[in-house]
Amino acid sequence: MNPSPQDTQAQPTVGGVKPASAKFFTLRTPLGRFVWFGVLLTALFSKGLVDLVVYVARSNLHNYILLVPVMSAYLIYDRRDRLPQTHSSSPGWGGALMIAGLTALFFALTLPRSAAGAHLSLLAASFVCLLAAGGFFFLGRSWMTAAAFPFAFLIFIVPMPDAMADALETASKLASTEAADLFFNLTGTPVLRDGTVFQLPNITIQVGQECSGIRSSWVLVITSLVAANLFLKSPWRRAALVAFVIPLGILRNGFRVWTIATLCIQYGPRMIHSVVHRRGGPFFFALSLIPLFLLLWWLRRGEVRSQTAEVRSQKSEVGSRKSEGG
Repeated sequence: MNPSPQDTQAQPTVGGVKPASAKFFTLRTPLGRFVWFGVLLTALFSKGLVDLVVYVARSNLHNYILLVPVMSAYLIYDRRDRLPQTHSSSPGWGGALMIAGLTALFFALTLPRSAAGAHLSLLAASFVCLLAAGGFFFLGRSWMTAAAFPFAFLIFIVPMPDAMADALETASKLASTEAADLFFNLTGTPVLRDGTVFQLPNITIQVGQECSGIRSSWVLVITSLVAANLFLKSPWRRAALVAFVIPLGILRNGFRVWTIATLCIQYGPRMIHSVVHRRGGPFFFALSLIPLFLLLWWLRRGEVRSQTAEVRSQKSEVGSRKSEGG
């Protein structure tokens, strides 16, 4: 019995082979089953995920979270040709992550309504763990190892706990105070310091929690992780780029304090209310990207040179063996 034209149109093929996109939506393939598992999991967590989106959209600290799933999806797409084409279930890893995810979900559901931040953090952590568990169950350890960074990157959808944010803000504030003091000394600015308070000509300023720059520093860490993963292969070079962000963020915050103080000295105390102070965060963040990308370029250049030298050495060794064999 020959298929009807309608049947032929319903199952489009190219040279007798179904389109590659079909494997994402059919339950007959491990990848398709994982995709449908992700859709079902998202539906089950839909209320919590919507609450998370609303929460982070209103937050000055966590609004970067909205871009994390997009970046994670891009990272998987970028390495699609390097992902294994065969799949074998890894129930051990999947079971461990499922237990972790269900435990986080249990604590999220038992928290009081007043602890909204902690509730959403646990809910997001549960979602990420259960999604990764599905990856191990349906796709296997080899596939998940190849996609380890994109999946691990999803952990950044978990809002930073308030206690962690407060600790980082305090540490950043104190470090930024030291950096600002360094800039004052280097430029010969007359200043008297008492802790985080600077007595300057025309004005007295104090480095507060809002001057810690914790949000921009955290985003800088995330940026360095993505850049290191995309452009560098050597573990030590990746680690060097990410580690560089810590002193870079501190120096940027100190430079910002020094800049605002200098403007107040030169143009009067009213500059403390200027756009440089109130809206200058994105500018100083963009400024900090310059040394970050310069270091990335230098590390990438050194890596390319090392790879080229290694290839030449291998070719030279092969050539010498052929000569000896001749």
